[in-house]
Amino acid sequence: MTPANPQAAQPTVSVALCTHNGARYLAEQVRSICAQADCLPMEIVLSDDASRDEGVAVVRQTLAAAGLDGRIALTVFENRPALGVVRNFEQAVRACRGELIALCDQDDVWHPGRLARMAAEFAARPDLLLLHSDARLVDGQLQPLGQSLFEGLEARRDEIEAIQRGEALAVLMHRNLVTGATTVFRRALLEVALPFPREWVHDEWLAALAAATGRVDVIDAALIDYRQHGANQIGARRMTLAEKVRKALAPRGDKYARRVVRMQLLQQRLQALGNAVPDAARALVAGKLVHLRFRAGLPAPRLLRAWPVLRHATQGHYARYDRGWQAIVQDLFEG
Repeated sequence: MTPANPQAAQPTVSVALCTHNGARYLAEQVRSICAQADCLPMEIVLSDDASRDEGVAVVRQTLAAAGLDGRIALTVFENRPALGVVRNFEQAVRACRGELIALCDQDDVWHPGRLARMAAEFAARPDLLLLHSDARLVDGQLQPLGQSLFEGLEARRDEIEAIQRGEALAVLMHRNLVTGATTVFRRALLEVALPFPREWVHDEWLAALAAATGRVDVIDAALIDYRQHGANQIGARRMTLAEKVRKALAPRGDKYARRVVRMQLLQQRLQALGNAVPDAARALVAGKLVHLRFRAGLPAPRLLRAWPVLRHATQGHYARYDRGWQAIVQDLFEG
């Protein structure tokens, strides 16, 4: 990662905080936002999705108790009925006014200095559109689980280094490593990313558009505590060997057809953006789409899959657009 210039002016930051029955953890999260003394956000946009608890009141009370209810503006949306995760985040980011937008889950805790470190990178690098980081995995009581988010995702060193070299889209065509709770992005990214398609998770979509139209980078350090508990809507942990075997033998269902639709939507958005998208990015997405269509079209009987899968593998498609041997094993053995 290119060192940030400490002399660059610090950009303004909005926090897009989305909640759903999260009152139990919200005070700790809001206190950690208020503790970003070197880069206090200008506002929190709170989008609550039909909660049945007092989460909105907890946010207001915590801001007041910190003496920051006048320095950090608070905008509140209370959705009835619920919008769902993706639409809820879309509503929040649309209302953000800062130059940078920090995505925020209700149950995590930011480390001191997190925003200042990330904002400094954006200030020094005008081409940077989205920046994410590692996180420390903790339980419901914030006790460390002994691994980081990247360890739980089994992120490889070469993948992290490729993102840092400016090759994020190539990595994302293998799999997503961008987790919204660790992400800050320029508000300008919304000009190409909105509206969010229902078929994509918001953080994956933002990362893909940022990587296709600008620069994505990663800080290989844990800047937040990322809670793992029974109520997580989206979590992360390393799968056991038994879980991997069960996944490899599970029924294929329509998941590959749904992935084809997702990639078609990305390709259509990039086409609509015209010259804002480099030819290399278009080619990566087109190649990924060909690969997904191949996987979606494999025959049901396992024996009939062997030859086409092995031929596809020798042509390098699994290495270029997927997780290599793991995807090959899935295609050979899934039910």
